[in-house]
Amino acid sequence: MSEDLIVGIDLGTTNSSVAAYVDGTVRVLGPGDKLLPSCLGLSDDGALLVGGPARNQALLHPERTLKSVKRRMGEDVSLPLGDRVLTPPEASALLLRKLADWAEKELGQRPERAVITVPAYFTDAQRNATREAGAIAGLDVVRLLNEPTAASLAYGEGTSGKADTALVYDLGGGTFDVSIVRVEGDVTEVLASHGDTRLGGDDFTDLLAGRLRERFLQKHGPHSLDEQPAAAARLWWTAEAAKRRLSEEPYVLIREEHLVADKTSSLHLETEIGREEYNNLIFPLLERSLESVTRAREAAGAAGRDLDAILLVGGSTRTPLVAELLRERSRMEPLRELHPDLCVALGAGTLAARLSGKGVERILVDVSAHSFGVSYLGPRNGMPYEYCYKPILERNTPLPLTRSEVFYTAEAYQEEVHVKVFQGENPDALLNIPIGDFRVSGLRPRQDPNPVVMRMSLDLDGVLHASATEKDTGLRKEIVIDGATRTRTPEEIAAARTAMADLHATGLGFNDYDDGQDGEEYAESREIVDERETPDSGSDEDAEPPPAPDAGIPDANPPSAPAPEQATGGANSELMAQAAALRGRALTLFEKLHADDRKDISRLSANIDKATDDGELREAVEELRELLYFVEGR
Repeated sequence: MSEDLIVGIDLGTTNSSVAAYVDGTVRVLGPGDKLLPSCLGLSDDGALLVGGPARNQALLHPERTLKSVKRRMGEDVSLPLGDRVLTPPEASALLLRKLADWAEKELGQRPERAVITVPAYFTDAQRNATREAGAIAGLDVVRLLNEPTAASLAYGEGTSGKADTALVYDLGGGTFDVSIVRVEGDVTEVLASHGDTRLGGDDFTDLLAGRLRERFLQKHGPHSLDEQPAAAARLWWTAEAAKRRLSEEPYVLIREEHLVADKTSSLHLETEIGREEYNNLIFPLLERSLESVTRAREAAGAAGRDLDAILLVGGSTRTPLVAELLRERSRMEPLRELHPDLCVALGAGTLAARLSGKGVERILVDVSAHSFGVSYLGPRNGMPYEYCYKPILERNTPLPLTRSEVFYTAEAYQEEVHVKVFQGENPDALLNIPIGDFRVSGLRPRQDPNPVVMRMSLDLDGVLHASATEKDTGLRKEIVIDGATRTRTPEEIAAARTAMADLHATGLGFNDYDDGQDGEEYAESREIVDERETPDSGSDEDAEPPPAPDAGIPDANPPSAPAPEQATGGANSELMAQAAALRGRALTLFEKLHADDRKDISRLSANIDKATDDGELREAVEELRELLYFVEGR
C-alpha cells in the first residue's frame, strides 16, 4: 500500500467525483462522464443501488430513492430508503465508498486517505457530519477543503506571482455559495463568504416541473395527476432534461407519452418551453444569488470591490442567464475555462497531490481561444446595419462546445437568408475574421418575423459545424469548417476582410443575393444540401408564439461595445471611433467608386485592421480621410 496516495473528493448534492495525481497531472477518475449521481436506491429485490442506477429507477420508484443528502448534513434526522433508515452521514458514506471503488479500479490500489470538499458556509455540525461520513466509508479525512478554495486551485489563480482576488460563484444542484478569495502562491485565504443551502439547480428544475404540471392540468383537467407519484417523478426528470438542453438550445420540445394511463385511457404531455420563458421562471432565484454576491463583496471590503477574476463553479452555471447577469453587474467576463461539474474535484485533487509531496502545475484544459458567431441586421449608431455581430460560441469555454441562438428574418415573406460566420469578439462583424458563409433557401413565407435557429458546434480537433434551421418547418442547411481555430496569418486576415468589404459593397443583404460562393476565398467549407428535420415546435395550444422583435435582430440584446483595448489590442479609443466612422462613409460610397479607388479603400481598411499601435492606426486613418475627401468631392 502506497502511503502517499491521497485522493480529492467533491461530495456534491447532485453529483460527486474523485480526482487524483496520475502520471504527472491531476485528473478526475471514473467511467463515462466521471460524475457519480448523488443518489441511493433500492431495487425490486431490495439490493442497494448507488449512483446512476438509483437515479434511473427514481422515475418508477421515487419512494425507494434518496437524493440531495448534502442538504441534510448536520441535521439530526433519519432518511427513509424503502424499508430502511439512514442518517445523512451513513447515506453519504455509501457515495464515498463508490468513489473509492472507482479510484481503486483506475489506480490499482484502494485509497485510504482523502481531501473532501465542503461549502465555505458549512457549520461545524455539517463539517463534523462530513468527517463522520468519511470515517464510515473507511477514509481518513486529512483535510476538509472549502469548495471556493478548491475552485481557485483548479483555475490556477495566484500563479501569476502576485496576489489575485477572485469571486467564486458556485451554483450546484442543491446549494449555492459565493466567496471572495485571495490567492498568492500556495496560500489561499477566504476573505468573505455567503450562500444559501436551499438554492440550486434542483430548484430550477422544480419551477420548470411546476410549469409542465400546469400545462398538463390545463389540458387534461385539475385532477388528472391526483395520486400519481410516478407521473410526478417523470415530470420532474423531464424538466431536469429540458433544463439541461435549454443551456444549449433556445427551444425544447417536450413529449411524454402515456404520462397517466389506466385501463380505459392514456394521457400525454406535449408542449414547448423556450429559454426566455425558462429565464423568467428562474430569474427571482438568481436575484437571490446576486444578493449573496453583494453581501460577500461588501464583507470583503476593498478586496471585494477590486476583483481580478470571477470563477464559475457548479453545473448550474451552464445556464446562460447566470453569466449574463454576472457580466452586467460586475462589468467583468466570468471565467469558465474548466468543466463546471469537475473543477472542485480537480482542486481537491490538486491539494491532495501537494499534501502527498507531488508538485502540481496549473491544470490545463482545451478551450476555445476565440468566439464564433454570425452577422445580422440590427441597429448601429441609430441606423440599420447588416453587419452587427452576435457571438454564439464564446471564447475561453471548454471544448467540445455546442450552442444555439434564435434570429429572425428581416422582412415579411422573406424566403431566403444568407448566413455569414465570423471568428472574433468585435460587435462589428467586419472587424472580425470571416470564415464561411451559406444560404438557406425555401423558407416558408410569412408576414411576421420567421425564427431561424443558428446552431454551432466546435470539437476538440477545431472543426466547426454551423447550421441554420427554420424553426417551424425544420428546413436546414449546414457547413463544416475545418481548422476553424487555427491561427491565421496577417495576409490571410487582410485578404478575408478585403473580400468581405467587396461583398458588402455589392449591396448584398438578407433579401438581395447573387449566386457566388463568397466564402470560398477564405475558408474551406463543405455545404450540405437542404435537410428536413422534425419541426421543433410544440402543439398550437401549448406553444407561445415568439415575440416579434425588430427585423433581423436576435432575441437577445446586441452585445455592448468592448473596451478599446479589446477591440484593437490597445489602440486609442478616439482613433478607433474615427476609423469606424470613416469606414462607414467608405462603405456607403464603395459601389459607386472607380475600381482603383475601391482597391485603395480596401487596402487602407486592411491597414487599419493590422495596425499594432497608435502611430500605425493614425497613419491609416489619415490616409483614408484624405482619400474620402477627394472621392466625395468629385
